[in-house]
Amino acid sequence: MGPTRSRPRPCDRARVYPGGVVERAVKTYQVKTYGCQMNVHDSERIGGLLEAAGYVPAAGDGAPDLVVFNTCAVRENADNKLYGNLSHLAPAKRENPDMQIAVGGCLAQKDRGEIVKRAPWVDAVFGTHNIGSLPALLDRARHNRAAEVEILESLETFPSALPTKRDSTYSGWVSISVGCNNTCTFCIVPALRGKEKDRRPGEILAEVRALVAEGVSEVTLLGQNVNTYGVEFGDKLAFGKLLRACGAVEGLERVRFTSPHPKNFTDDVIAAMAETPNVCHSLHMPLQSGSDRVLKEMRRSYRSEKYLGIIDKVRAAMPDAAITTDIIVGFPGETEEDFQATLDVVERARFSSAFTFQYSIRPGTPAATMPDQIPKAVVQERYERLVALQERVSWEENRALEGTEVEVLVTVGDGRKDAATGRLSGRARDGRLVHFAVTPSETDPTGNAEGVRPGDVVTTAVTYGAPHHLVADGPVLAHRATKAGDAWAAGKATRLPGVSLGIPTIGKKPLPKQAAPGCAC
Repeated sequence: MGPTRSRPRPCDRARVYPGGVVERAVKTYQVKTYGCQMNVHDSERIGGLLEAAGYVPAAGDGAPDLVVFNTCAVRENADNKLYGNLSHLAPAKRENPDMQIAVGGCLAQKDRGEIVKRAPWVDAVFGTHNIGSLPALLDRARHNRAAEVEILESLETFPSALPTKRDSTYSGWVSISVGCNNTCTFCIVPALRGKEKDRRPGEILAEVRALVAEGVSEVTLLGQNVNTYGVEFGDKLAFGKLLRACGAVEGLERVRFTSPHPKNFTDDVIAAMAETPNVCHSLHMPLQSGSDRVLKEMRRSYRSEKYLGIIDKVRAAMPDAAITTDIIVGFPGETEEDFQATLDVVERARFSSAFTFQYSIRPGTPAATMPDQIPKAVVQERYERLVALQERVSWEENRALEGTEVEVLVTVGDGRKDAATGRLSGRARDGRLVHFAVTPSETDPTGNAEGVRPGDVVTTAVTYGAPHHLVADGPVLAHRATKAGDAWAAGKATRLPGVSLGIPTIGKKPLPKQAAPGCAC
């Protein structure tokens, strides 16, 4: 009896054709993303790295060769969600030992080797500082038949130096900084993302220009605290200058950013927003609490009157600005008086929408050990009152827009009921979600007579303002086809190599031959 042979690994699988021609099987991957916009952007980098290494996105219901979990550690039960999903993959791993599972992101940075102790079928664990190590970790795990865990304490390579696989043809994230220098008592992000590291302006603008050259018409500048951008190179006005520089990029129609911190929000940024035509009049500025006492306990270096004063300045410069926020209910020691102060600020601020959270203990944060943790029932009751108030305010603000015209960038995935209602969906310049009517095509029931595509821009009139969106059931008043719409129709998404200083080379990396989707401060 001959020697036994180990089961071929995915990279060894091949199909032999007559004449000895060998076609290697292509490895497939799937990335599951949890958390904030920074994680979404990191997942684009993960996809770019994997495709550069020869993987292709998994299609259909078949099991992929690789599943990557890009995790979040901010929300309650983040660890339960991860380990629950990992347990669901255990049977698939037993059936196919060559399948690989990787865990990255904030929870990986926090739990480190604990992940492979609790889920020994995981092949690779990587942190927030070494995304670029993933392909090598997978290769080593495959070769050694053992889990590889690599967590760095500081940034190895700025994420934007890595290849990117973007799913959108019309919108792109551009990271301007990573990490955070704040010490908010409820937040674990600085411990997991590290101190703030800034990209140079020329590098950022090079990436923006590269995206525009590919047809992208909207970019969102990303950072844990975008308005401290420039701290590393000593320019306190750098963020406002960056917004104005983006205004000079020909073909860039919309610029957004998230998230700023109220303590660092300065008048020069308001002026840059108001005076730069392609910077959208939308602002996401976390409040967290309307109580000055609670803000002090949170180590938030502003008070409610300063916060409301910033909003007044923004609206004086941009009366049409839509302002959104984050609010935490039930922070340790929060009294009914403290909570009422939050309700008062929400009433005065007139947010277009708010992301509301019930406080949950995050191990490793100062707030986790504070006395006077609020009972769950009390937190829930306050949360429901806050949501009811914000829904009323949002509805009133949206009803005030009925009869006005809006410019809408058509998007994918924002209208879950579009097929049933005969509408398409997109985002107005102020960030509001708009569902608008199109004339059905008689020749193609799945299309529309106007030929409107994701990435195109339409003008329509609001007929109804709902609490969470606008409806425009009248005719499309104007439709402008775009390069992004052309790319969507052709089934292409933007793929860029890593961007370094200067103008990068533009072009899609060739794909291997195939056999067949914060953290707010």
